[in-house]
Amino acid sequence: MTCVLAIDIGGTKLAAALVDEAGSILRSATRPTPRSDVMSTLAALIKEVMDDGPPPQAVGIGCAGPVDLAAGTVSPVNMPSWRGFPLRREVRELTGLPTVLAGDAQCFALGEHWLGAGRDCASLLGVVVSTGIGGGLVIDGVPLLGPTGNAGHVGHMSIDPYGERCECGGRGCVERYSSGPNMTRWALENGWTPGSGVPGTPDSGTPTSLGTAGTLEKADARALAQDAAAGDPIAVAAFERGARALAGMIASTAAAVEINAVVIGGGVSAAGKVLFEPLEQALDDISGLPFVKAVQVRQSTLGVRASLAGAAHLAWHPPPTS
Repeated sequence: MTCVLAIDIGGTKLAAALVDEAGSILRSATRPTPRSDVMSTLAALIKEVMDDGPPPQAVGIGCAGPVDLAAGTVSPVNMPSWRGFPLRREVRELTGLPTVLAGDAQCFALGEHWLGAGRDCASLLGVVVSTGIGGGLVIDGVPLLGPTGNAGHVGHMSIDPYGERCECGGRGCVERYSSGPNMTRWALENGWTPGSGVPGTPDSGTPTSLGTAGTLEKADARALAQDAAAGDPIAVAAFERGARALAGMIASTAAAVEINAVVIGGGVSAAGKVLFEPLEQALDDISGLPFVKAVQVRQSTLGVRASLAGAAHLAWHPPPTS
């Protein structure tokens, strides 16, 4: 049986799988991402997946960015031990196989286009809404990677040139308004108390903020979504504000490259209708041209498997620039 090795690298976990031409996973494994010596852990993971399995023909890697495709290096924001790390070369030398690299959000978009919510779309934008906001474009069935591999980095499109200063140094970036931590930050600044929208105490979890009484309360996007679903007005407003920023980014992207659909994944997408309903309303309000209004917004169907699927597709069908 012919297969390729797909690898997904993020700040939380490392994943690898052997994937056949139909996209079926033959075997897979994951490991937590260590704070240092990531390559040793990745090498052990690759060995675990490849041992006694069918030999792969090539390797596709989706990695948190920024990436530099020309150099084959990565500098993931949440992995401080990797700065300008020659990932493509290291994996190629480890496996002895042709190796293709792309950003993890670009692999997310490609995976959803191949096997997920975007299967019937010629061109789509994939958006990961989580701790940050990542994105990737598939145009006419081909991933749009850009000269350095960072095309589709929609989290840092400016939706307000007079807006808030972003952590990246820019101003008015959609990530500053729509990421999980930033929606939570805005809600807290505007008087939200976690659990105020639901009877009883908030779910157990890692506390991230001091409550008004000085006790630790859970204040994250999941708690915010729960309160928004229960009708807390500040939580609802936080999601509406984040959704409107996403809508501005989507409309701008659609006007620039004419996409058919947007597939949204990431942890915040699990909020469901408290995110998607205001997003669709805002997109309808913001969009003007008919081809922009025609864009469909869909929720990811592959979830955490999307980036692995995209990495496998890259290995099967490497872009001409790889």
